[in-house]
Amino acid sequence: MRSESHPQDPPGLAEQRMLVRRARGEMVRRHRARPTYGAEPPIRVMARLVDDLERECAQRRFDPAATRLEIVNRTIGDVNVRRITECEGDEGGARDYRTLGDELGIALPGEDLNGYIASGKGYLWLREEMMATERQLLESGYDPRVYDIQGVGNPVLRGLLAQDMRAWGVEATDENVALGLGATDCIDKILRGLAHFARLRSEAPGAVLFAAPGFNMPELQAEAYGFRLHRVTTRAEDGFRLTAGLLTRNLEDNPDIGVLYLTVTNNPTTLAYSPEELSAVMDVVRRFTRRGRRLHVLADLAYVGTGRPADDRARMRSLASATDVAEAMIYVNSFSKTYTLTGDRFGWAVFGDAAFSVAMRSSWMSSISCLPGEWQLRFMAYHSLFRRNPQLIEKIRGLYRLRRARLRAQLQRFDEEHRLFEHIHVDDDTTIYNWSRLRAGEDAFSVLEKTGIAGIPGTTFGYSDDYIRFSVGILPVAPE
Repeated sequence: MRSESHPQDPPGLAEQRMLVRRARGEMVRRHRARPTYGAEPPIRVMARLVDDLERECAQRRFDPAATRLEIVNRTIGDVNVRRITECEGDEGGARDYRTLGDELGIALPGEDLNGYIASGKGYLWLREEMMATERQLLESGYDPRVYDIQGVGNPVLRGLLAQDMRAWGVEATDENVALGLGATDCIDKILRGLAHFARLRSEAPGAVLFAAPGFNMPELQAEAYGFRLHRVTTRAEDGFRLTAGLLTRNLEDNPDIGVLYLTVTNNPTTLAYSPEELSAVMDVVRRFTRRGRRLHVLADLAYVGTGRPADDRARMRSLASATDVAEAMIYVNSFSKTYTLTGDRFGWAVFGDAAFSVAMRSSWMSSISCLPGEWQLRFMAYHSLFRRNPQLIEKIRGLYRLRRARLRAQLQRFDEEHRLFEHIHVDDDTTIYNWSRLRAGEDAFSVLEKTGIAGIPGTTFGYSDDYIRFSVGILPVAPE
């Protein structure tokens, strides 16, 4: 039985690891037998299983080192920079990824980052920058410490983010931008606003088209606001992407579809649209809007920035080049995945139509009323940090590339031993996941029992349990 890592075990550890494996098998069989299996969301089932298993190991007083080696939670997507252990070069150098916590200003002065002691310079710089930013805002006439009547955030930061979008070819000013507490928060506000506008027209909200497999949180949000969920199953041979033909057929057959949720770089599949594919999708949008169809494209850019910069620019320029349907476009982005800043919740929406952006502000005001001033200052400080230190962005991409490659190699070794996978997918050098097809008879439970790795079943993403998603985010992938 292989595990996430198998260094030379000290005396007694091998026996402890065997006990953890035995407990792992018992727990998997126990969860399979539960009558609620199949009724709960798959992601919740797996999260609860891992939590129960770790608690069981603690209660049995197994060696924590054995538990860590034999139970590896790859359900969670986001990187915890405090747990980065990878060092591929000289200590403190460009390939010492442990330093990211220090460089990003997350690590406290003197904090031990797996053998690297943080200087705290980044942590202190951010606070100095926040003070300078507050002075800048006050000079511009905006006080972040008082009520923001529009609820969309200060115009200086919105202008900076609009400038970033213009570098991709999207015509935008601060009027087109609204800040939110992460991309998910922005999507929620957008769907809330669209549903509200439909009610003002005495209409039902209509349907949102979701391509499967795909990130499912917006589905839950859309359903809560009264939208009909219209899920379109994509094909593996199309790279799990929504083709122009498939989109056309579904729009023709379902006149109530008013929103297309488009993940430019996909979670869970790790595959991204090519510029040509995006142009074809926009051609379809153009044809229907010219016929008078009210249609919005909600473009989720959460993972644009995790891959090769030239590829990301080409994708975005392809979307932005459809200037005649710019009013249909709503872009949503965040710092969570691209910059590993999940807990800070920095997100923003960019509307192709400035007038529509202003109209949508009622949705912002009716939800959060006023964005926290301290949060806005930190957001601005981070924006400044990345503009001044573009090498940080490449370092984060380098960590993702390293982990994805290590995970593919590890899955290949597991497959040689256990014959688990029909196909181990290669990504488009994007995201923080692996999406692979299992052999007949295998599922997320059997993978956990045999390897100790917990992944998320494909049904979580509206697809089939023939597929499984693993994350390289929160935990390192140890080399063998």
